Amino acid sequence: MTVDGLITAAAAVPLPSDGRLTGGVYVWNGGDRELTVPEGARASLLLLHAEEHKAEIGIEIGRGAELSVVELFTSAADAVLHLTQDEASLCRMTALVLSSARVHHTIDLVQRDARFDLGGAFVLSGDDRADWKIDVNHRSSDCSSRSVVKGVASGSAYGRFGGLVYVAPDAQRTDSQQTSRNVTIGRDARVETAPQLEIYADDVKCSHGATVGQIDGEAIMYMRQRGLTETQARRLQIEGFVGDAVMHSAVESVAEPLARIVAEKLETI
Repeated sequence: MTVDGLITAAAAVPLPSDGRLTGGVYVWNGGDRELTVPEGARASLLLLHAEEHKAEIGIEIGRGAELSVVELFTSAADAVLHLTQDEASLCRMTALVLSSARVHHTIDLVQRDARFDLGGAFVLSGDDRADWKIDVNHRSSDCSSRSVVKGVASGSAYGRFGGLVYVAPDAQRTDSQQTSRNVTIGRDARVETAPQLEIYADDVKCSHGATVGQIDGEAIMYMRQRGLTETQARRLQIEGFVGDAVMHSAVESVAEPLARIVAEKLETI
């Protein structure tokens, strides 16, 4: 399965020349761009990093607008994404890193009642190197954010996740959750995770958590007792671990082709 399958499944169209996302599903596959989702509009966007490149993408989501984003890395890339969200706007995002990459997401919730929701995963093998940073800035009151990123590294791969949730002094009633869960396979694979909270308001509900561990040996043994090989058992466990990010894709129509792309990557674990 290639990224072309995602474009076909979503019936995606190229970005408009004026950068205004007014409805439907759009596809970006390279180059610096500034995009807007006008007030009250609803749109979807595929960000596809299928070639080695550097890119900066800026997106402004207007008042009451909704944007669903799927970002996929299948080749080495250095990508910066900056989202700015207005009052009562919503951004749902699915991000998958399946190759070496440098990723930096910055989300600015600048007006009240804005909401950001990210489910993501990185799956690294061989000598892949990935560095993923997410900054979520709560700059106004009554905003919410949720970031759940799961990581898998095998062989001599290295993954790093850094997350910062910033809450400004006037951002009362902020509700923010950040979770980083990771699994390493083999003695040479490494994952580092560093979630942070920086809070200057007193009426908030914020939490973060991070874990790095080995694959569940008891679960592998249980599955092998039921006729699976060690490779099959390990793959099933990893598929279950990262599956939420894929099956709950922000763009529903690409969940199945995304699952096939991830399955191909898991063949290298």
